[in-house]
Amino acid sequence: MEDAAGGGDSDLLRGIVELGKLIETLGGKLAQGTPQQEIDGVSSSLFASPSELVFAENAESAAKALNSFAAAVVLPPGCVAEYPPDRCIVEAEHPRLWFALAAKVLKPPLASSGVHPTATIGAHVEMEAGVSIGPNAVIGDFAHIGEGTHIEAGAVIGKRVTLGSFCRIYPRVVIYPETRIGHHVVVHAGAVLGADGFGYVRDPESGAYTQFPQQGTLVIESDVEIGANSTIDRGALGETRIRRGAKIDNLVHVGHNCDVGEDVILVALTGISGSSTIGQGAVLAGQVGIGDHAHVGPGVILGGQSGVFNGKTVSNEGLRPGTVLYGTPARPLKQVLREQAVLARLAKKAADRE
Repeated sequence: MEDAAGGGDSDLLRGIVELGKLIETLGGKLAQGTPQQEIDGVSSSLFASPSELVFAENAESAAKALNSFAAAVVLPPGCVAEYPPDRCIVEAEHPRLWFALAAKVLKPPLASSGVHPTATIGAHVEMEAGVSIGPNAVIGDFAHIGEGTHIEAGAVIGKRVTLGSFCRIYPRVVIYPETRIGHHVVVHAGAVLGADGFGYVRDPESGAYTQFPQQGTLVIESDVEIGANSTIDRGALGETRIRRGAKIDNLVHVGHNCDVGEDVILVALTGISGSSTIGQGAVLAGQVGIGDHAHVGPGVILGGQSGVFNGKTVSNEGLRPGTVLYGTPARPLKQVLREQAVLARLAKKAADRE
């Protein structure tokens, strides 16, 4: 990160980076302007200051960006025939991605505040350099907190939890005992990680329910982000695993023994029942419901409110890449639209006969 700072560590702490250093780090081409232009943040075209960066993806948004006060504009090659002479221009094949990566570089690292006097720290807790523990946070016995990790107010970290380096645990997060979390993981306020799964055995004679043992583990790999008030259950006898790079929105539930693949997207109000798997790169839109022991294949895209029945497998086999599946059971959107059209015609004929 020091290489990306125009003036070394002091500039990095203030979030100031020369444009040329951003290009060296992120790629792209300086089509116009000086590489020494200092950038201290990102913004929208409407609100950008003369030291900030904006982006555009087409001619319409480029016109707004080039008419803003921004110091620099990142856009795709050939998007604009002529650039205004007073503006730094970066050309990149994927300007939105370039902009997002630049925002990460420009964001100053959180300063360490140490352990707040109201925090409760258990016995034999290991804390590496630069750890911050907020007011009224609780750290259980034998926990390990990695370098530069921030645990904010009122969070509860259970016994023998392992937290990697440079994680951020927001207020009121609860992490149950023995959960293992990798590096650069973000957990937003109110999330609960590692609670018991919803598993019960019914007595056929009395009808009473007895909990099936919920004594497994939860593993969150590196670069995962978990939204506010989401819940992920520990395994029953084995493990629940959220793999590297998965992004989980607010109010998502992942049941016990699930395996969520790398770079998966789970959008708000999605629910995944126990012992299901979600393949690498799959996208589950809002309010998707996955039954138990179901399997969603790699790269599958499930539209909002879609559903997969218990024990079923959904894949992209035989479909064009990027095909969106909708409905319950989930099936290609074109098929759903044809079915709806047929139903509409049948309903109209029935109405005409009445």
